[in-house]
Amino acid sequence: MGSDSGWIIRQFAMNLIWLLVLIFLVFSNGHFSNGVSTNSSNRPEEVNIGAIFTFNSAIGKVAKVALEAAIEDVNSNPAILGGTKLNLTMHDANFSGFLGMAEALKFMESDTVAIIGPQSSVTAHVISHIANELQVPLLSFAATDPSLSSLQYPFFVRTTQNDQFQMAAIADLVEYYEWRDVIAIFADDDFGRNGIAALSDELAEKRCQISYKAPLDPQATRTEIMDVLVKVALAESRILVLHTYPTWGLDVLSVAHYLGMMDSGYVWLATNWLTTVVDTSSPLSSESMDNIQGLITLRMYTPESELKRNFVSRWKNLTTHQMANGPFGLNTYGLYAYDTVWLLAHAIDAFFSQGGSISFSNDSRLSELNGGNLHLDAMTIFDGGKLLLSNILNVNLTGLTGNVRFSSDRSLYRPAFEVINVIGTGVRTVGYWSNYSGLSVLPPETLYSKPPNRSSSSQNLFPVIWPGQTTQKPRGWVFPNNGRALRIGVPNRVSYREFIAEVPGTEMFKGYCIDIFTAAVNLLPYALPYKLIPFGDGDIAITTNRTRMVDFTQPYIESGLVVVAPVKKLNSDAWAFLRPFSGSMWMVTGGFFLLVGTVVWILEHRLNDDFRGPPRKQVVTILCYTASLTSILTVQQLSSPIKGLESLRTSNDPIGYQQGSFARNYLSGELGIHESRLIALNSPEEYAEALKKGPKNGGVAALVDERAYIELFLSSRCEFSIVGQEFTKSGWGFAFPRDSPLAIDMSTAILKLSENGELQRIHDKWLISRACSSEGAKLAVDRLQLKSFSGLFIICGLACLVALLVYFVKMVGQYIRHYSGEEPESSGSLRSSHFQTFLTFVDEKEEDVKNRSKKRQLERDSNRGNGGSVESTSAASNRCTEMVSNQSVSFGSGV
Repeated sequence: MGSDSGWIIRQFAMNLIWLLVLIFLVFSNGHFSNGVSTNSSNRPEEVNIGAIFTFNSAIGKVAKVALEAAIEDVNSNPAILGGTKLNLTMHDANFSGFLGMAEALKFMESDTVAIIGPQSSVTAHVISHIANELQVPLLSFAATDPSLSSLQYPFFVRTTQNDQFQMAAIADLVEYYEWRDVIAIFADDDFGRNGIAALSDELAEKRCQISYKAPLDPQATRTEIMDVLVKVALAESRILVLHTYPTWGLDVLSVAHYLGMMDSGYVWLATNWLTTVVDTSSPLSSESMDNIQGLITLRMYTPESELKRNFVSRWKNLTTHQMANGPFGLNTYGLYAYDTVWLLAHAIDAFFSQGGSISFSNDSRLSELNGGNLHLDAMTIFDGGKLLLSNILNVNLTGLTGNVRFSSDRSLYRPAFEVINVIGTGVRTVGYWSNYSGLSVLPPETLYSKPPNRSSSSQNLFPVIWPGQTTQKPRGWVFPNNGRALRIGVPNRVSYREFIAEVPGTEMFKGYCIDIFTAAVNLLPYALPYKLIPFGDGDIAITTNRTRMVDFTQPYIESGLVVVAPVKKLNSDAWAFLRPFSGSMWMVTGGFFLLVGTVVWILEHRLNDDFRGPPRKQVVTILCYTASLTSILTVQQLSSPIKGLESLRTSNDPIGYQQGSFARNYLSGELGIHESRLIALNSPEEYAEALKKGPKNGGVAALVDERAYIELFLSSRCEFSIVGQEFTKSGWGFAFPRDSPLAIDMSTAILKLSENGELQRIHDKWLISRACSSEGAKLAVDRLQLKSFSGLFIICGLACLVALLVYFVKMVGQYIRHYSGEEPESSGSLRSSHFQTFLTFVDEKEEDVKNRSKKRQLERDSNRGNGGSVESTSAASNRCTEMVSNQSVSFGSGV
């Protein structure tokens, strides 16, 4: 009994202990546990959140009112947090990065679950490290530095547009207006440097670049600003991108106006700091408006909605008690600040719904630093920080700025900007930019239902009024005054100076290649100051080996290696037309001609009426003679022992080439011709002399050079000609260092020269022959002279004469036969002209002559007969006439 009662007492004690432990855990769970609970009764009465920004800045004073309004709206809506209130504490950074960091540390000591801010990108870089350590999310509505989106800062959440997209919009503007170089003027801090770095990347994708960077101290004085802008004015580009803060952006433009940099020819592209100033401080003073006329700026795009219109209408009432220093308007940062509070409220609500609790733990690493007066060990880790961060990134709501949600890269979904032109006393929207469709005159949301289209033809903006009150798009560059020039190497040729030649007594060059280069440079959308530097002697032919070292432009003249040799012309005589066929060929052709005709006649005789009738009917055939005549005579007239490259390779004769040309390496390396056979020649005169001498007299059998040179060489030397086919295909181009954007730009310019005919005009100016070009020489050889066909013409003439003689004899015979029996009617007939009668006979139709002759013959026969009256004679005559007529018809249809 005693033992059983002891066992019962022990069991009761153990159960009581476990019950007390369970009760303790339940009551202490809200303060110490990291576990998940679904009990909604664990929601606290309030949640502490903080905010850090500069109260008296253009962004800060608007954000302060917006944040207070958002907190009021959230706390007055029981549906959002289930009775929990947001307790917002705001600290003023007062334009100081240090104060911003100090205020952030204070929040870490007061059980703050999230911080809205900081406003400054510089401060955000430092505070983000603290947020990572203590797992407190930072939600910034104004820190736009693109580098803050990196994986280095997982607890930093940007609730406004990333400057990466703003710089993409500016790059699209630069490409749209066909500019290539820009100058960047920016604040020399994390915000400015990283924004311009993003711009450089975006421009590079479009083959554009920042040609000059002009950093400014964020607290620069007017004198320092002027010193920087003077250097900018000396540069060649007139496309200026101003990426700075609202506090002193207008000071930069004031100095620029003073220096005359707001006149016609300049382009100013301001980031959205300018629209922030205009929206907040409108109306600006007349002096400030004068300083920004014609500027292009951006504004973060927020679609129109009933929610936004209601808030805008509330703005005046919200700011009534805030206007001690004057009224201020609502800018887009205020809209994003308002939406940030609602975003955070929805995330906290989801956090509690998932069983999250507000609890903090000591950081062991900070506990080791408890010495001194900093009290760093007072800062604690938010145990639910990761869960709250996950809910923040998964929020999807509709706010004042439109759809608020994050994409996979943690940027706001579908970023967009308005493109604004400052005109007169206000601003005008000339278009929109979105990451979805680029530049458009339609609001971005109207294009989201269509497939994305970033083609150049779909990019559109309304007309712009540029600085200087001009509607004509500025060229974007001027020739610089800083003395910098691109050094261009030019072959200092000693031969074929039509291509390139130095003007004696000067540092200038002239020639075909120089004119092409100058014309292409003039088509570039930016200034290209250059200086021509003579070097070596040779061409810039595009070859495989050279493309491994440099980037070539589009070829501006086609070329390739050809073989040139002396040619022998055959004299053309009266029987040249017989040369296409040999004697045996003529006999075989004639024999087959008769054989084929006989076979066709045999096959068709019994079936085809066309092959029936008198043997006088002839068959006409046509020989394929003319084409072979021209080609064979041409080959014979350009007769040469060298037929082309292959016959040149197999021989042992010396071969000439131009000194400095790549032809030597090609002949020896690619074709395997021994170098002892290769003879270097320096001028067209040496070419001609070596070819005339020939291989047996110390000359060459042929020479190999590029077609461009050979055409010029042959223009006045018709005793030589190109033999065989061109055996390499290449061209001449301008060479630039690898990856140089100039190679692409110059290629585009060369294509334009080809399209507008300027390339051909320059070619004709320098390379058209004055005596005998290779084309003209070949054309002259292809034309057979009259004497070449004189034999053929004599044969044809004799045949015609014989035919006429036979015809005349036949006509005389017919005339005598038909008119010999006629009796003269009167003595006057004796005096008529027999010649005139003969001509009349010849002109008369042969059928009529035969009919009249037969009629007369019948009449004679009738008169010789016995009996018969005049009537019977007449009737017989009529029958005979009818018979003759019928015979005539049947005769005509029978043969």
